[in-house]
Amino acid sequence: MQGLRTAVIAGTIVALAAGAAPNAAAGEAFTIAQLQYRGGGDWYANPTSLPNLLAAVRARTGIVADERPATVSLDDEALPLHPFLYMTGHGRVFLDEQEVLALRGHLERGGFLWADDNYGMDESFRREMAKVFPGSPLTELPFDHGIYHSFYDFPGGLPKIHEHDGGPPHGYGIFHDGRLVVFYSFNTDIGDGMEDPEVHNDPPEKREAALRLGVNVVVYALTH
Repeated sequence: MQGLRTAVIAGTIVALAAGAAPNAAAGEAFTIAQLQYRGGGDWYANPTSLPNLLAAVRARTGIVADERPATVSLDDEALPLHPFLYMTGHGRVFLDEQEVLALRGHLERGGFLWADDNYGMDESFRREMAKVFPGSPLTELPFDHGIYHSFYDFPGGLPKIHEHDGGPPHGYGIFHDGRLVVFYSFNTDIGDGMEDPEVHNDPPEKREAALRLGVNVVVYALTH
């Protein structure tokens, strides 16, 4: 995993330094792996969001990205091949002891997890993350954090896509050795906003904001 992530990062940084669009190293295509977890939650939610995000990443940044996301579980032998994990859902998340160790090791070795609450996973997600990194609680990221400015500028932090419980959206993070390894978007539902237009009938500006935020997360993860 570390080698794959390093190859993609190297191509991205070289291109950025040259003033060009970031690109993957020759022969290395970036993709997002949707995390299949246990516990009863619909880990498979928002099936059109990640293909749309990958298309935006290809078109807007020049990063070499696959057309389709992967699917991976924490006991999958292919886990190390997927440095960028994405998880969502409306319900319960549960990780057993081996899955906790697998996720912690994956993130400590260079992986990145973006969790996007689809309304309903918050309580169980926080509980399971406390098992993965018991000494590193989720903390709210300031609006000047790089994830909000890596490609597009979001001076007010996360865009608000869906109301859910009302109030502002929140972006939380977990750090390991100074590196952001978990990004958690809450009370906004970025994944819904990235879906095909007819799925939620979101206005164009909401979909665009969601896709821009998704691009930011990808670019940040590949350059930090």
